Amino acid sequence: MKAKLCIAVVVVGAVWLVPAHAYRPFDGTDADVLDRGGMELEFGYLHYLREGSQRSLETPVAVMNFGLLNKRELVFEGRVRTLLSGNAEPHQTGFTDAAISLKQLHREGSLQEGSGPSIASECGLLLPVLSGERTGAGCAVIVSQHGVAGAVHFNGAVSKNREGSWERFLGTIVEGAGWGPIRPVGEVYAVRDSAGRHTESALAGMVWTARKGLTFDIAVRKARTEEHAISEIRIGLTWAIPAGRSPGPASAGTGE
Repeated sequence: MKAKLCIAVVVVGAVWLVPAHAYRPFDGTDADVLDRGGMELEFGYLHYLREGSQRSLETPVAVMNFGLLNKRELVFEGRVRTLLSGNAEPHQTGFTDAAISLKQLHREGSLQEGSGPSIASECGLLLPVLSGERTGAGCAVIVSQHGVAGAVHFNGAVSKNREGSWERFLGTIVEGAGWGPIRPVGEVYAVRDSAGRHTESALAGMVWTARKGLTFDIAVRKARTEEHAISEIRIGLTWAIPAGRSPGPASAGTGE
């Protein structure tokens, strides 16, 4: 619920910092798309965030993915945020971070049961909402590699954020092979914008495949900006409905 012209330095991949482009529980994404007719719901039923003295609760955080023709995927996203403390009145609630994006798979690789890296791109718009958020836009490239030990997804992008500043995002997602249905996951990233703002973030968590087509996740994120520290807890699920068959697993190295 993450919307964020990439340059040659992003040979290893990219994604901008907009939840719509993420797959749970990350801010980045992988180089895979749904089959035509497939659907996937990424649902965060508890995101607790502390930024300096301000605390907020985000529930629900919803991302809907739809598989299209020619290895494309359409993504819609939004979240409901309640401010619990800080500068705003307590318990102020509003819909925020609305976005739409289109993802394109350019090279089938190890994530699609082939060999070598999988390569995709994603472009989208940050949509205005009643709470007064402005628009933004950006494009990205994602490169993923899957192997016996797990999967790694390299991320980086350039976008125009809601404040009107150009923003650069670079990050890496690592997914371990795990133990049975449970696998460890992690992500690190850095964001810089033309106004001088910056964020460095690290996330660690677990993903549990409960049954075919249904996974649950829990993660803790720590970050630092130029002004304050950030702590976050994320809990959610991913429900995948492949095209033409019953729900399939949202397994390691496959996501939005």
